Amino acid sequence: MGEEKKKSIGEIDIDEKITVKKDGKKVEEETIIEKVVETPARVLDETVEATKNVEKTVIEKGPVKGVRNFWRTLGPGLTTGAAGDDPSGIATYSQTGAGYGYKFLWLAPFTFPLMAVVQEMCARIGLVTGRGLAANIRKFFPRWVLILCTVLLFIANTFNIGADLGAMSEAIRLFLPQIDYFVLIILIAAVIMLLQIYTRYKKYAKYLKWLALVLLAYIISTFLIKGLNWREIGLSALRPVFGFSKDQILIVTGALGTTISPYLFFWQTSQEVEEEIEDGLTNIQERQKSLYGGEIKKMRIDIWSGMFLSNLVMFFIITACAATLHKNGIFAINSAADAAEALRPLAGDYSYFLFAIGIIGVGALGIPILAGSSSYTFAESFHWKEGLHYKLRQAYSFYGIIIISLVIGVLINLVGIDPMRALVYAAILNGYIAPVILILILILSSSRKLMGSRVNGAWSKIIGGVAILLMAFAGVATIWSLIFR
Repeated sequence: MGEEKKKSIGEIDIDEKITVKKDGKKVEEETIIEKVVETPARVLDETVEATKNVEKTVIEKGPVKGVRNFWRTLGPGLTTGAAGDDPSGIATYSQTGAGYGYKFLWLAPFTFPLMAVVQEMCARIGLVTGRGLAANIRKFFPRWVLILCTVLLFIANTFNIGADLGAMSEAIRLFLPQIDYFVLIILIAAVIMLLQIYTRYKKYAKYLKWLALVLLAYIISTFLIKGLNWREIGLSALRPVFGFSKDQILIVTGALGTTISPYLFFWQTSQEVEEEIEDGLTNIQERQKSLYGGEIKKMRIDIWSGMFLSNLVMFFIITACAATLHKNGIFAINSAADAAEALRPLAGDYSYFLFAIGIIGVGALGIPILAGSSSYTFAESFHWKEGLHYKLRQAYSFYGIIIISLVIGVLINLVGIDPMRALVYAAILNGYIAPVILILILILSSSRKLMGSRVNGAWSKIIGGVAILLMAFAGVATIWSLIFR
């Protein structure tokens, strides 16, 4: 047979080899058809590579890098601030807006510096001493003071857990009404308990950190409300108005008790220590020697950012309920879920959905922090092995307090104690212990013997003193209102 004739189109031979050069050097030989067919794939590959290079440049040099670094700075301060807006807090803010409109919006900017300064003192105590708050109180004050505060805090936190479990169950039933209220409470408590006990601390801390972002749902839900009078809102936020009726005193004391709460003090200090342990500083001496100025600066950014978010959410919840519920004659809210349901016909489905999702999210954040703060306080008071970095078998007593807190919280609902009444009991107990613990925090953080050069400045002492006076007033006012109502 003769030599097979090559197929060609016109004068171009399809099988003709062409030389492909790169940087002036011969790389390979290809046929014309191969070159044509591979062109789309080459374009795609080069586009992907170019996109990766642009993305890398933006992340490393652009504004994204700043956001990324800021997010890495946030930690215990963010989660502690967000925990202050638990379902009980949401109910308090919702009632404030529904009952009095914009009148008490000024409480949000007013309580912000108080909350931030107190939490910054707690964090600084943890970083400088390498110990939790209860451990420092045990070392420098009479033991009976700490034991009394520990027991009262445990009871108050447990009542709060019960109320928050009930609120989460109600919020979930807004979407799934066919599920039994009590079954949901048991499931919620079980999931929270298992996650807190069996998740590694590093991963669990990230979970809490991301969960804090659920608070943005309240801000978004407020912006979805039509016809907001921002001039009136702004003036109300900057112009304090206050009456001395019993109901108004309770509103103010409720807001103070939600933002400046004892369980946040203990959690904040212990989490600063946990973060250092996670970084490999496993004993007190190492933690005390490792402190440097950059760490204090990072902590302050974390604290003030977390407390700002907490009070910003307070501002928007009051605004949302004032602009909808109050203006439409709905003045009484018994729970956070009631607020979400009442918002639906007035603010629309999206606001209702986001408000309800927020309740579920902050409940999942707040409940483990309530139980955890009780556990840290007990463990440090009685010198037990403590910390979420331990596995269950290494710290039975520490995790035992978490389990007991959640079980009692479930039982509070199962035996029929009204969640709102449970919050009243918690408010009474916090009214007793908050001023006492604040005094101890101020003394500890101002002690040069304990804190060295990291003692409180003049403004911290002044703001701390104001917080003590206000919380003492709040405690007395709460107890008085309940006795003489």
